[in-house]
Order: sequence, then C-alpha cells, then structure tokens
Amino acid sequence: MMTTNWPELTKLLNADLRDLRGGAPDVMKAFSSIAQAAVAPKTLDAKTKELIALAVSVSIRCDDCIAFHAKAAVDRGASRDEVLEALGMAIYMGAGPSVMYASHALSAFTQFENAKAGQSAAG
Repeated sequence: MMTTNWPELTKLLNADLRDLRGGAPDVMKAFSSIAQAAVAPKTLDAKTKELIALAVSVSIRCDDCIAFHAKAAVDRGASRDEVLEALGMAIYMGAGPSVMYASHALSAFTQFENAKAGQSAAG
C-alpha cells in the first residue's frame, strides 16, 4: 500500500498551479477571487469553512483538494476531534467511498499537524 506524503504533494501541486496561473491568468484570477470570497470569515469562521471544505473534498474524492484543505485546517487551528467530526459527516453523506477518502484526509491532517508541531518545537 502506498502512503502519500501530503506536505510533499502540496509542494508539487503548487508548482503545477503556478504554471496554470501563467497559462490561464484570467481564469485563475477569477477562481482566486471566488476562493477569497468563499473563505472570508463572515457568519462562519475560517476554521469552520476549512472543515467544510475538507469534508467536501472527501465527498468528491479529490486527493489534491484534501491535501490543501487538510493543511488549511491545521493552519486555522482545527483540532483532530473537529476534523474527525467533519469527516464523519462526509462519510455519512458519501458512504463507502467517503470512508476511504476520509482515511486520506485524516492522514493528511496528521502529517501537517505533526509538521507544524515540529516547527513549533524547533522555533
């Protein structure tokens, strides 16, 4: 069984996304505007929105999305229990396939959480 290195995956994806931004700048600027509007804290705070995004990533079976939103959930201060509760909702809504992708999301969150804890201990 292959284990994904989620932090490394986000680095690789960022390089591909830079190329995409250069090749389709108008579309990517528009997408960025949508993303900024969607994640801006309003009634729901940024952490809650990332938990929703992580659950949606699981339900649509997008590993690349899982990587970015697991990292963002860590960065926004989500706890493991909050992630597990959000993943429970994704599993409820998506059944068996969501169980498999929820395991990907938990692995990604754990790797980013451990990386952040390592940075905090080092600095």
